[in-house]
Amino acid sequence: MAWGFSSVSLFLFVVFNLVSGKIVLEEGYEVTTVVDGHKSGLNPYTIHALPGSSNLIVLDSSGSTFYTTSFPLSVDSVINRFAGDGSSGHVDGKAGNSRFSKPRGFAVDAKGNVYVADKSNKAIRKISSSGSVTTIAGGISKAFGHRDGPAQNATFSSDFEITFVPQRCCLLVSDHGNEMIRQINLKEEDCLENSHSNLGTYSLWSIGIVLSCILGVAIGFAVRPYVIRHTGRSEPPLVHHDMEASPNQIGGTSSDLLLLH
Repeated sequence: MAWGFSSVSLFLFVVFNLVSGKIVLEEGYEVTTVVDGHKSGLNPYTIHALPGSSNLIVLDSSGSTFYTTSFPLSVDSVINRFAGDGSSGHVDGKAGNSRFSKPRGFAVDAKGNVYVADKSNKAIRKISSSGSVTTIAGGISKAFGHRDGPAQNATFSSDFEITFVPQRCCLLVSDHGNEMIRQINLKEEDCLENSHSNLGTYSLWSIGIVLSCILGVAIGFAVRPYVIRHTGRSEPPLVHHDMEASPNQIGGTSSDLLLLH
């Protein structure tokens, strides 16, 4: 009896592993190495694309440094330092002189600003598209915890990630250690994608329409004599002449009609 039970258990175990461990391979994909960190001196941890461009932001977590490169990627791609000086710390200011503490995640908004989950510094940092680094949340208390309120006084757990939500113009913080989702509302200007460019586009579009109308009117006046000369047709004059000088329908003038009467 015991032998039969063991056989059934073994059979079920084998069947369960065969079913649960089934792998479905889909063909047609290929893996290639486009950047070799051993040659470039870069240890990529996280990569995000900048909206509206071919540029990429690459985070080297171990080096506490951000880099930029662009598509198409190849072993000869040019990689430029974007923020961080290669040392660990908490220093704001110019991006090239700033310091981070081995961050492992970041988000990018529609304007190209980079928001860094700098967990070891207990802060959320911002690398603006203009090239300056600021601290927008946490960092003051120098302690982990859960405190809401003004962003500079807020505290987070030792494990959190951030996501940019363009529809709400905010950052969502996945605060793993506190088992919570936190929200940071951003400034409106940080969520307007290429606001100045859009304004310029609309202005050029309006100017183009006006110029097209003016050009159309000018062409109309220029070709009008040519059309009249070749068709013999003209529009009625805008100014009415005196009745005595205007011809009537039977070929005479108004004065001739008076004499007949």
